[in-house]
Amino acid sequence: MSKRKGFETNETGGTGIADPSTKRGEGWPCLRQFAVFMENRVGRLHDLLRKFESPDIRIVALSIANSVDCAIVRLMVNDADRGREILKLSDFSFSENDLVGVELPDGPQPFVRICIALLQAELNVHYTYPLLYHREGHGAIALYVDDVDLALRILEEKGLRVVTEDDLRDQDEFF
Repeated sequence: MSKRKGFETNETGGTGIADPSTKRGEGWPCLRQFAVFMENRVGRLHDLLRKFESPDIRIVALSIANSVDCAIVRLMVNDADRGREILKLSDFSFSENDLVGVELPDGPQPFVRICIALLQAELNVHYTYPLLYHREGHGAIALYVDDVDLALRILEEKGLRVVTEDDLRDQDEFF
């Protein structure tokens, strides 16, 4: 990885913040997603997943975009720092993104309520997927949006509970 002016070229050739912890402090309200690039061949997904199923870390979200030759595996774990460490020690190419986690609110249309809040702020939702999360009877989803800071502010203003990395770490008591 080459460093330049606080940025580094990551494993996939993109650039990002050289030290993720410089932007992300205690109480950082976003969730960290790892996008892992891999060749589409038998056993490769198993090779990746077995690295994250252990007593000290577990997968809380998983999505696969597949093609004939390759796949992008998006995953989140209950400890992003440990996840990053595992991936850096592996032979997988990966990048990192911030996503917004939000609990599904009570009511007949929880997804609609979340989407209306973001639509009113003119925020695009590029993709979403469920989180293995359960708190007081509520599930949760992760959203990749245009503007994370604005999404967090809007969701909280609308009375929706944002799911943090701390919430994911504390999930062991619920499962």
